[in-house]
Amino acid sequence: MKYLIITLVCFGVFTSCEDVIDVDLSTEEPRLIIDALIRVDTENPVTEVVVKVRETSSFFESNTAVSPERITIENLSQPGGMEPLQLIEQVPGSGVYSRLVDTDFLTEGSLMLQVDFEGEVYVAMTEFVPTVPIDSVVQGDGFLFDENDTEIIITYTDNGDRDDFYLFDFSFGNYLVTEDEFYQGQQFEFSYFYDEEEVSPGDLVIISIMGIDEEFHTYMDEIITQSEDDSGPFQIPTITVRGNFINTTNPGNPNSPAATDNFALGYFAVVQEYKETIGIE
Repeated sequence: MKYLIITLVCFGVFTSCEDVIDVDLSTEEPRLIIDALIRVDTENPVTEVVVKVRETSSFFESNTAVSPERITIENLSQPGGMEPLQLIEQVPGSGVYSRLVDTDFLTEGSLMLQVDFEGEVYVAMTEFVPTVPIDSVVQGDGFLFDENDTEIIITYTDNGDRDDFYLFDFSFGNYLVTEDEFYQGQQFEFSYFYDEEEVSPGDLVIISIMGIDEEFHTYMDEIITQSEDDSGPFQIPTITVRGNFINTTNPGNPNSPAATDNFALGYFAVVQEYKETIGIE
């Protein structure tokens, strides 16, 4: 994320290098990354569940796609002992698994995602989290540090009957989390700023609001804080951020504070999403 309405930090780093030096970088065993943010439009009777699986690589290399033996999603609250639904890899070796499921399957009850990889089983649990629609998205004429900034003003009305946590997706790998502690049940408005490298006149930009629970809010807040620009929410941050996946086959050190240190990175969440598209002038 480039700018936020109030909080803004800029770092400029200027370096020059004349000598080649060898740096002894620490290495660790590859760790599984599971991107399982399932966005649900409750107006559609069917939702595509998409899960992306990768593995951490060395310091200077990108994460690599991997193909688990099996990925399933199960609704533990449905009567009759319904069999878990198996996701299918879209392209062999892509690490992208998907399946069309009934939306009601995702919005009612407790959900479990299971990933079987190299003889170990990774499991995460979640429940559907609703949200509120966006009231309006309009372009403003304000800026922060650069007159070429593009201001987008987002307005939405919080549900006063519950404690809400929100995740905003501004495209281009830009995310924002917020909670309704100070505006519960009220209409809330804020500005988001794009720089000229991201948008220009004539572009169409999709902005979405998602409902998340408090645990996912905390996770995303840490990820956004530690991530660099354009890294997205499921890249490897400076410090490993623990998601909600556990390794049920080989949990690791039982005396560690988290009761396991052999977990997968990433998060499994099923969230309601509303989207708005704005044309940049």
